[in-house]
Amino acid sequence: MTGVFCQLTTSSLTFVATDAHKLVRYRRKDAKAESTTSFILPKKALTLLKSSLPADDVNVSVEYNSTSAFFKFGNINLVCRLIDERYPDYEAVIPKENPNKLAIDRLSFLGSLSRVAIYANKTTHQVRLKISGSELNISSEDIDFANEAHERLTCQYEGDDLEIGFNARFLIEMLKNLSCEEVSLEMSTPNRAGLLLPQGGDENEDILMLVMPVMLNSYA
Repeated sequence: MTGVFCQLTTSSLTFVATDAHKLVRYRRKDAKAESTTSFILPKKALTLLKSSLPADDVNVSVEYNSTSAFFKFGNINLVCRLIDERYPDYEAVIPKENPNKLAIDRLSFLGSLSRVAIYANKTTHQVRLKISGSELNISSEDIDFANEAHERLTCQYEGDDLEIGFNARFLIEMLKNLSCEEVSLEMSTPNRAGLLLPQGGDENEDILMLVMPVMLNSYA
């Protein structure tokens, strides 16, 4: 779980990473392999690769064997050892039944969370999402310093009224790494993971972000 799982099939290319609190699955439907295989790339090597890539679009050649992966672009060659472990069954933790679906403008959601999170507890970073009809109320409170914040947004919502808590830092980080105009947040119950999904965009790109909820405090 300290690396990125790469899964190549004859129909798609999938990358998965998780830290047990959140998970992202990125899939390209326009990238394929001749046979099905998988391997785990270490985070440190990918961070180095990311910082080495130029701002311009370049083609990156990726080769691998049973022990190592090789990246080539421009005049740079990067070699890293693969993580020799079995990756957990990530599909098993992605909830399939999510009847409560929230659709909202990404930048509005991001801005509201960023402001409300300032007043959240500095340890838990908890924000409360209260959804009723077409209204989303976002709130936070830090009892130690008698701070609290509330914001209200208009949204599209299908499902039962729901109150659920999340770590604001996780949601903010996830929203910042998307480029779409609108996102959807699919949920089932307050103690089960929520799915953040971009709406629209590249039809060959499939992004799923999972985030675990946090237990709500008792404030109103």
